[in-house]
Amino acid sequence: MELLKSSLHQIKPLYEDKIQEAWQRIDNLTKPIGSLGTIEKIAAKISGITGNLVNDFRKNIVIMCADNGVVEEGVSACPKEITKIVTQNFTRGITGVCVFADMVQADLTVVDIGVDAEFNNPKIINKKIMWGTKNMAKEPAMEYKEAVRAIEVGIEIVDELVKKGYNLIGTGEMGIGNTTTSAAVLCALSNLEAEVVVGKGAGLTDEQHKHKIEVVKKALYINRPNTKDPIDVLSKVGGLDIAGLCGCFIGAAKNRVPIVIDGFISSAAALCAVRLNPLIKDYIFPSHLSAEPGARYMMKEIGLEPMVNLNMRLGEGSGCPFAFFIIEASQKMMRDMGSFEDANIVNDFLIDIREEKAI
Repeated sequence: MELLKSSLHQIKPLYEDKIQEAWQRIDNLTKPIGSLGTIEKIAAKISGITGNLVNDFRKNIVIMCADNGVVEEGVSACPKEITKIVTQNFTRGITGVCVFADMVQADLTVVDIGVDAEFNNPKIINKKIMWGTKNMAKEPAMEYKEAVRAIEVGIEIVDELVKKGYNLIGTGEMGIGNTTTSAAVLCALSNLEAEVVVGKGAGLTDEQHKHKIEVVKKALYINRPNTKDPIDVLSKVGGLDIAGLCGCFIGAAKNRVPIVIDGFISSAAALCAVRLNPLIKDYIFPSHLSAEPGARYMMKEIGLEPMVNLNMRLGEGSGCPFAFFIIEASQKMMRDMGSFEDANIVNDFLIDIREEKAI
């Protein structure tokens, strides 16, 4: 608990002076004011995080892998053994996140934080807290102290990555049944109804979808999570993967490095982190709008907007490489785009553009 408390305490606001300095540079680049939209906002926010106008990034996607006891309730079309198989496949370089990460030269950190299987693979970091959570439809998914420990694993992982020189983090996960746990977490923290946020996950039928909604309702009714305490919510209706990623968001903000949300599950983790310390929001960049129905509500609760909408719902961290590309594009703009002075654009034209912005 001490690592969690100290990490939350160390998180500081963005450097407002650096944000203003970045906007001065952005608004003096040879383009109409605001014409690069979100890319400009990303560049200014990055400067507020790092304190630098231009940044070079070494990128890493942390993938938290864990099983969920609620799978016993038939909430997924996939057997839970898929968690183990895909966790292994991350180290073979053949999954969606692997190929996209390779495209943008990002590394992967695969963490076993609670898979119900044993690995003999040096490429998988063993941080196992439990052999999968308990069935939240019958009892709390885990003990409060186990949720805290999972969060602290995420903090430790990011601390180590920062020490190794990584300064742009992505978040991914693997765990059959984790759209169910994520939906339950969102319901608990938002008071939204399960019918609104529970999706079909990995290909459920309409009848199975109805059952999944009832399972989420049952888990919330039985466990009565404290909606004012995100850790209590995680322990009762969450998952080890979500808790571990929550720690990653805390660790990134603590270390002043930008961190990217992938989809629905990592959004649940981000929401928990922001509820623990609202300053964490300023260090987060959502990559894409997941096709899960609860995704837009998750973004609304966090107070951020995703960069793109590609109708993706793979998970794994597969959306992060696309966000990495856009973030690095913002730095390319800051580094290489000429100013009005560089382009020999007359001062009268510059004045007209700035007056138009003011209007």
